[in-house]
Amino acid sequence: MDERRRILLRRSLSVIAIAFGALTLFAGGRVLFLGVDPGFVVFRPLLVFNTTMGVVYLVAGLAFWRDARWSRRAAGIVLALNLGVLAAVVALHQSGAEVAVDSVRAMILRSAVWAALFLGAHLSHRRNGGSP
Repeated sequence: MDERRRILLRRSLSVIAIAFGALTLFAGGRVLFLGVDPGFVVFRPLLVFNTTMGVVYLVAGLAFWRDARWSRRAAGIVLALNLGVLAAVVALHQSGAEVAVDSVRAMILRSAVWAALFLGAHLSHRRNGGSP
């Protein structure tokens, strides 16, 4: 991949991560701080995690834009955290805890988005010879 395409890819990743972070903060903040009812049972620890991660998504997005050397690692860490929480949420839901299926679906979406962002970050940091 030539340098121009790598830059375009990183900028695209940045916009996606920042938009996803802003939406996450908006949605979580409305419920957490304004008491808006989302229409399903809220598992408060998950709400706090996701709202906090909205800030992390913004930071990772800025790292993509600036081509920070640690942006690929940041995307991997975010993905790993989301996958870990997804596994916990699925286990809680299956055990009968008050975790809405909407929360499970939302964590699947978050994990999928960050898997794609991690893959994109990996591709955008590869050099022409195939080495990282």
